[in-house]
Amino acid sequence: MPKVSIIGAGNVGATVADVLAQQGIFGKVVLLDIVKGKAEGKALDMWESAPLRGSDTKVVGVTNDYQATEESDVVVITSGVPRKEGQSRDDLISINAKIVKEVTENVVRYSPDAKIIIVSNPLDVLTYVASITAKKPKNEVFGMAGVLDSARYRSFIALELGVSVRSIHATLLGGHGDFMVPLPRYTYVGGMPLTQLMSKEKIDAIVKRTQFGGGEIIKLIGTSAWIAPGNSVADMVYSILGDCNRILPVCAYLEGQYGYNNVYLGVPAVIGKNGINKILEIELNEEEKAMLDRSYKGVKELMDVVDKMGLF
Repeated sequence: MPKVSIIGAGNVGATVADVLAQQGIFGKVVLLDIVKGKAEGKALDMWESAPLRGSDTKVVGVTNDYQATEESDVVVITSGVPRKEGQSRDDLISINAKIVKEVTENVVRYSPDAKIIIVSNPLDVLTYVASITAKKPKNEVFGMAGVLDSARYRSFIALELGVSVRSIHATLLGGHGDFMVPLPRYTYVGGMPLTQLMSKEKIDAIVKRTQFGGGEIIKLIGTSAWIAPGNSVADMVYSILGDCNRILPVCAYLEGQYGYNNVYLGVPAVIGKNGINKILEIELNEEEKAMLDRSYKGVKELMDVVDKMGLF
């Protein structure tokens, strides 16, 4: 039975563990945190609910004991600190890059063959940090962003049209959040193009809401979202361990695709047991390519901040 380890027992990490445990198809889920008792307590709570949901998947909580993650098939990294009021973007990157670097070093020490999914923010640049640190094939280290952005986008479209979310298929490119590149031309509702069912004004409004979806939740409850992000990560884990070869929008390393090199950016990819099996290139018009260029430049600026830190 496969083993999944989640580094960081905050709201997102704990949600990933809980969603995986509910499925009952995993041999073991390890939840690790640096705060003593945090992972252990949440794992115990999940296990006590196992009889109610009929799942025998055991969630094990540990404090900073990476040996417990040994021989994991997939490792999810959610570690990092949220941006505080008055803190610059560069300061946040500096702090979280060091955290992700240390975590990744420990992960590959005990699970050299694991596929690594990054959730920590800023997502694109921290996936870059993890990849350099891991020294693994680029298809085995990637980030979760597009799956979440796509889910938000589809959910808002479903609300507007009054249809099932299962009838909506959408593709997004680019970085996470502000750097997201929507593709209404490649968004379909029951096989019909979204552009035939909704005005440009309404589509633009939904796109803007999606780009700032995380901020909307912070404004409402004072903290970042965790249920949708946690389920998004679990979706990626399923595709890897089930060798499903699903097409998912993920933060992947580009080597010439879309005309970019040496950058992690959101693109549709085939996800299976080997991680990213293939990156799919979509034909873009001038407006879409210009938006992706802006996204690329924004992500590269963040990567330059890391390069100047001298971590590697």
